[in-house]
Amino acid sequence: MNTFTLGLVVVIYLLVIAYLGYRGYSQTKSAKDYLLAGRDIHPFVMAMSYGATFISTSAIIGFGGIAGVYGMGLIWLTALNIIIGVFIAFLFFGRVTRKMGHNLDAHTFPEFLGNRFQSKKIQVISGAVIFISMPLYAAVVLIGGARFIESIFEIDFSLALTFFSIIIAAYVIAGGLKGVMYTDALQGSIMFLSLFFLLIVTYQKLGGVSAAHQALTNMVDLVPENLKAAGHEGWTAFPKMNSAWWWTITTNIILGVGVGVLAQPQLIVRFMTVKSNRELNRAVLIGGIFIFVATGFIYTVGALSNVYFYKETSQLAIQFAQGNVDLIIPEYISAAMPEWFVYLFMLALLSAGMSTLSSQFHAMGTSLGRDFIENIFPKKQFNSMLLSKISIIVAIIISIIIGYKLPGSIIARGTAIFFGICAAAFLPVYFAALYWKRVTKTAALWSILSGLAASVFALAFMHAKESEPLGICQALFGKPTLATEFPWMIIDPIVIALPVSIAVLIAVSLFTQKTSDEHLAACYHEIK
Repeated sequence: MNTFTLGLVVVIYLLVIAYLGYRGYSQTKSAKDYLLAGRDIHPFVMAMSYGATFISTSAIIGFGGIAGVYGMGLIWLTALNIIIGVFIAFLFFGRVTRKMGHNLDAHTFPEFLGNRFQSKKIQVISGAVIFISMPLYAAVVLIGGARFIESIFEIDFSLALTFFSIIIAAYVIAGGLKGVMYTDALQGSIMFLSLFFLLIVTYQKLGGVSAAHQALTNMVDLVPENLKAAGHEGWTAFPKMNSAWWWTITTNIILGVGVGVLAQPQLIVRFMTVKSNRELNRAVLIGGIFIFVATGFIYTVGALSNVYFYKETSQLAIQFAQGNVDLIIPEYISAAMPEWFVYLFMLALLSAGMSTLSSQFHAMGTSLGRDFIENIFPKKQFNSMLLSKISIIVAIIISIIIGYKLPGSIIARGTAIFFGICAAAFLPVYFAALYWKRVTKTAALWSILSGLAASVFALAFMHAKESEPLGICQALFGKPTLATEFPWMIIDPIVIALPVSIAVLIAVSLFTQKTSDEHLAACYHEIK
């Protein structure tokens, strides 16, 4: 690989990013600009920012690697991402969120909930939940980008992680949400083109669409015995019904991530950045096409990498990656793609990581600054922009530290954990805030707390992938998990925590005082 060319490509890319960050900085004059991009973002920018924030290195590296191990069953996640993450999210959640957010003068998702229920306590607790839990998600996205930089530049992982974080921090802190969304639009476009060409080049290398898929189907006899025991029936077949992998892919991956997207704070705030529902309607098609390419294509390539690796090395993808799921896609790109494409895909990976991380850092910073600190100390007069910038720096440092500590093959699981926590803690309350006028402030508060508590309990005491390494259950009860009956030890915590949160919300609402009619009228007042 030509080091000079590689360096030149990166420098040009970073200069363009710096320019877009500067544009965001120059147009940021108030807290509304810094927190909500002035509420006048173009629908293309909004859609690409939403998609690029949603699809991170976690999806490309983490879930692409999972597809390399287990096959094309992950395409069901693509379908759910499009149906729920775009169409339902934009048309049924986004439209009302935009209207209510404007009426309530909300600048963040916790502030949206707090103002809707007239409760500073809800705003503070929501901000704290986001700030405490999101660094895990940010860390796994950092790992995804850093692993690719490590592989391509052949540098130390720690150096790659630090360099990656500093670049993102520069334009997030300076440009606010406008800087984030402008860079997201460029980064999303690079991701789209790169993944589109990746699938085409992959099919060309493997003899065409039919030949590639048939070759993958014919590899069914090569499935390792440990994967067969888990329910693996080939890379073009869905796992065996009621097997360990069937429960994992349906609950941990498809349900956890597919439903959890609706309650992502960094995505919800995008709905409040456009000036009318017409912009949201125009963004739906753009977002749907982007998600289809960005997820469906990489999951297909991940599965097909087995054909390439077996043909070239007589090894399966996971064997070539030495057992590390997170290295399958980087190793495939390095080994199979032409040099010019490695440069392009490097930019796609940088873009995927930077777009998601910039939004995560912005969300964590505003949650700590505006939603937590400003409400904990209400008598102090804070500069919201300055406080948010300082809070973003804190969030970045915490995420880097976690990124250093996390083990390999963690990217997909870390993403699913965060999505599940958000779904359990926020989704019932968020939906009720939009569509159920009978929901009460007390019910909303207890729903958030119960969803969070149920998620933490399931992670620490039931779901084996977390309870065993954490060791809390072993220390207290003398066994790695309290779940002794199959499949409860492998079912995602969202299956337990989300129903608990919903039940608490409904039950408490029916026995507590509802919100005043005057406030509800103000919430649902029609705007253009």
